[in-house]
Amino acid sequence: MENRRTFIQKSAFAAGILALPNYKWLSALLNAAPGQLEPLRGNTGFYTESGGTIGWYIHEEAIVVVDSQFPEQAKHLIERIREKSQRRIDLLINTHHHGDHTGGNIAFKGIVDKVVAHANSKKNQETVAVARKTEAQQLYPDTTFDQTWSQKIGPETVTATYFGPGHTNGDAVIHFENANVAHMGDLMFNRRFPFIDKTAGASIENWIEALQQIRKHYDKDTLFIFGHAGEKYPVTGTKDDLAAMQNYLSKMFAYVKKAVKEGVAEKDLLAKTKLIPGAEAWTGQGIERSISAAYLELKK
Repeated sequence: MENRRTFIQKSAFAAGILALPNYKWLSALLNAAPGQLEPLRGNTGFYTESGGTIGWYIHEEAIVVVDSQFPEQAKHLIERIREKSQRRIDLLINTHHHGDHTGGNIAFKGIVDKVVAHANSKKNQETVAVARKTEAQQLYPDTTFDQTWSQKIGPETVTATYFGPGHTNGDAVIHFENANVAHMGDLMFNRRFPFIDKTAGASIENWIEALQQIRKHYDKDTLFIFGHAGEKYPVTGTKDDLAAMQNYLSKMFAYVKKAVKEGVAEKDLLAKTKLIPGAEAWTGQGIERSISAAYLELKK
């Protein structure tokens, strides 16, 4: 429980500063105790340590990893995987480009067959790395897609689907079809104020629509893995949690839209807003990220 609490506190801090010019020091700062492979169903599970939640599939015929946190944490994950299997890793898939999801890609260099991401995710990874002068520390995707990508891997089929811009312009949902487990990446912040990366093409308006489409696309038995979660909330859940996230974004966007229409200055709205009416389950630090992103989107 203590490790879980530590992870939540540290990753909450991380999400707010990932856009800073250099996150290299962040990995050391967030050097938590190594996590464990938490099983879900159908040979899938998740791993949490520092950063965005990692998904995994481990079978005697295939190994798939979804997201990689930071280099040190990725090494810990690989150690846990090696306790179960020595086979080469077949796939590393990135849900999007942020450093707490792709910084650990480099740890898979030479031990993974294929790295997959949405085309915009790869472009964003390259842009950020060039700006930070960290190109040598990256392992970029070698396989990209625009709308969907799918591969049969052992007895499982893995499918990635793009529902348009949301948290960024390159977020994909990764579905282990037989297990019926879908990794949402940062399209899901479970009861935690989200980071909305306008510098990477985020769209709150389409994020709301994307969550609606995702709820239609997957069935009632789908188990979802979330990129992040608030304190005391899990990093897995159901369509009900997606509906709650959709409601938060809808209520927040409408709240800011009303303020903009009334001529309320952004700084005044930030100063007076602690919770979003109708979505009070979203608490803690970070509400200013949502308000500022919505204000920017509406003003444009």
